[in-house]
Amino acid sequence: MENFKQTNLDDNILKAVTEMGFEKPTSVQAKTIPHLLNSNTDLIATAQTGTGKTAAFGLPSIHLTDLKNRDTSTLVLCPTRELCIQIAKDLTKYSKYVDGLSILAVYGGSDIRGQIKALNKGVHIVIGTPGRTKDLIKRNKLKIGSIARIVLDEADEMLTMGFKDDLEMILSHTPKDKQTLLFSATMPQKVIGITKSYMQSPERISAQRVNIGAENIKHIYYTVNAKDRYEVIKRISDINPNIYGIVFCRTRRETKDVAYKLMNDGYNADTLNGDLSQAERDEVMMRFRKRKIQLLVATDVAARGLDVESLTHIINYNLPDDFEIYVHRSGRTGRAGNAGVSIAIVHSREIRRIREIEKRSGIEFSKEDVPSGMDVCKTRLYNLIDTVENVQVDEKQIAQFLPDIYKKFENMERDELIKHFVSAEFNRYLSYYKNARDLNVSGRSNDRGKSRGKSGSRERGRSRGRDRKNRGRSNERSQSTSKFSGFYINAGSERKMNPGRLMGLINESLDSSSADIGNIEIMKSSSFFEIEEKYADDIAKKLKGKPFGGTSLEIEKDKGTGKRGNVNKRKKRRKSRKKNKWPQSNNRSRRK
Repeated sequence: MENFKQTNLDDNILKAVTEMGFEKPTSVQAKTIPHLLNSNTDLIATAQTGTGKTAAFGLPSIHLTDLKNRDTSTLVLCPTRELCIQIAKDLTKYSKYVDGLSILAVYGGSDIRGQIKALNKGVHIVIGTPGRTKDLIKRNKLKIGSIARIVLDEADEMLTMGFKDDLEMILSHTPKDKQTLLFSATMPQKVIGITKSYMQSPERISAQRVNIGAENIKHIYYTVNAKDRYEVIKRISDINPNIYGIVFCRTRRETKDVAYKLMNDGYNADTLNGDLSQAERDEVMMRFRKRKIQLLVATDVAARGLDVESLTHIINYNLPDDFEIYVHRSGRTGRAGNAGVSIAIVHSREIRRIREIEKRSGIEFSKEDVPSGMDVCKTRLYNLIDTVENVQVDEKQIAQFLPDIYKKFENMERDELIKHFVSAEFNRYLSYYKNARDLNVSGRSNDRGKSRGKSGSRERGRSRGRDRKNRGRSNERSQSTSKFSGFYINAGSERKMNPGRLMGLINESLDSSSADIGNIEIMKSSSFFEIEEKYADDIAKKLKGKPFGGTSLEIEKDKGTGKRGNVNKRKKRRKSRKKNKWPQSNNRSRRK
């Protein structure tokens, strides 16, 4: 399918689509639109955000709507309020020239009375979150007994977020002869269960992501100590004066911490997380879209469904556990022909995860050095000069002030004037960065020599000897004399524990995310980790009783852990851990 005209969509829909700049249908659109227009068969599409799936199900749904009938004909379910709002906005744009079509978004955190009032008047297409949709059905305000089709968008995410019961309740109120469309990034067992229970002989399609591996997105990573992650964000912001991006964090606590620090340091930043009310979220997003916020610090769940144009940077404060989430994050920049940069801030133990993302996504990362203080100063100085050179001079506006200005500077030579002018802007950066530390940590051998920074070749040369000396040690802190405490917890791979989740638990539990974490070992029924000794008491208190994987965490200190570098002790502990998945003393206490 070469263009949208070949879809046989209504001319009024095609007019709106053309105005929006859509020309050639994406893969999922080319497969889904003809199917919906010509068949009542159920459909399963493996597709993610960035594939154009909203238009894939939205355009034919608009086309097939009987405008004379005010009953709801299409119900779209999605996991978050933001995505719900975004889909409603997109469908409204597609139906710009379709007179009489009514579209309504229903979601929690907003006044239900307004939604009920709209439903009473009759709504053709309803987009809702499972919780609010269920509530409206129970109130008998949303009647879906005669709908023609139901769309389950991001079905895997809805099930992950605990909406299984809500979905089943909603589906049970729909007619048997409806058409069911399911869109999911992955097909876990829970999603398969939905398809078997509520779909009849569905057709299956798979869609390629539009933005995956996009040529105009540059993927880079910096290797730093965990405690320096925030400082890296500051340098990224300072060396990119016009930055406009999203900083992704693992936890809500981290978003608050990072956003507060940025705002306190004078940056235009704010946070978006699940703790905000709907009114607060809307206000933050309004400011972000108007570019009054340069850096939005968010969790993946809070940012799901955000569609913001012209983002320059995506910054991964933490790498996500799933490579698909990274691709989803990075795909938010580099759109509509614009260049974009996706940055991952990692420590040396995470380089293997960079390689995994490369292998599974086709993305290629380049390892670069964190900009030095002098790099930042130079960039800001040249930016100032460029701004002055290109500024539009309005003679009329400034004419009345010029005589006094000329008089003020009449005794100052040209060169001296330039020096004073430059220093007025430059000095504040120079004073901050003149003694700035090198934040880079030399990578391990699995960096494959990809460093492309100015000092990359020198650093690689110096690091070879260190890498040989340190081979087998867990991280860059191995040579340190810092003392570490080791702990066992009663959650392992059986409960979906992995190193990323364990680090997330630790960071979420501590008031500080700068604690150095040593060895991590994930076993079947338990896990082991090391943490700086000064955080030992705090982490023991915070993790005890914390819910994870359907159980309450138990924690026990490993008495053999101490100063790093004692290879024999570490080997003994590893051998012991292989024999005893959970410390025997703890097992005995539980049996009592």
